[in-house]
Amino acid sequence: MNPVAELRAFVRAALVDPVPRDHTESDAAFRRRRLVAVVTLLLGAGILAYALRIEPGDPTFYVATFALAAVWAVGAFASGPLHLGRAHRRAGQGESRAVVQSLALGAMLLVLFLAGSVVVAQVPFLRDPVQELLDHARFGSLGVVAVITVVNGVAEELYFRGALYAGVGRRHAVAVTTVVYALVTAASGIPLLVLAAALVGLVVGLQRRVTGGILGPVVTHLTWSLGMLFLLPPVLDRLS
Repeated sequence: MNPVAELRAFVRAALVDPVPRDHTESDAAFRRRRLVAVVTLLLGAGILAYALRIEPGDPTFYVATFALAAVWAVGAFASGPLHLGRAHRRAGQGESRAVVQSLALGAMLLVLFLAGSVVVAQVPFLRDPVQELLDHARFGSLGVVAVITVVNGVAEELYFRGALYAGVGRRHAVAVTTVVYALVTAASGIPLLVLAAALVGLVVGLQRRVTGGILGPVVTHLTWSLGMLFLLPPVLDRLS
C-alpha cells in the first residue's frame, strides 16, 4: 500500500470529485432562499459579536450562544430544503453517508491546529485572545460549553453549508461561504478564530460541494471543535 497514493485518493474522494445529485429548485424558491439567508446572516452576525464579548462566567453567555444557534437553525430550515448528502465509498463503487471521511478530516484539522498552537503559545498577541475565549470553559461549566459547542456547530453548518451555500449557487458557493463565515467570525475580534473559520470553512465548503449535503460538514466541524475545546487548553497551558 502506497501511503501517498492513499492520501491522494482520499483527498480526491472527500474534497474534489462531486457525487452526482439533482437538487434543482424553481427561481422563486431560489430567490426566497437568498432573502431568508441574508436576513439570518445579519441577525446571526450581530448576536455572535455580542456573545463573544461577554465576560467569562457570566450566565448571559449561555443564553446568547443558544439564541445564536436558534437563529442559524431557524433561518436554515426556513430557507428551503436541506440535504444530508452522500459520499464516495472507499471501494470506489456506490455512495454512503459522509461519516468516516468526515471524522478523518476533522481529526486532520485538529492535529494541524494543535501543532500550530506550539507557535501560538509563544506569541502573546495571538495567545491571549484565545485564552480569554477558552476562559468560558475554565470559569463556567465545561459540560454546558461542550453542549453549546455541539449545538452551535450543527446550527452553523445548517446555515453556512446548507442555506447560504444553496443560496449562493454552485459556481462560487465554496469561496463565498468561506469568506462570509470568516467575516462573521471577525466580529469576535480574535485573529486566530478568524483564521480557523477560514480554513475550516474552506474544508467543509469543499465537502459540501462533493457530498451535496450538510452531514459531512457537521461531522467534520464537531470533530474539530470538540477536540479543540478539550485539548487546546492543556496544550496552551503546558507550552506557555
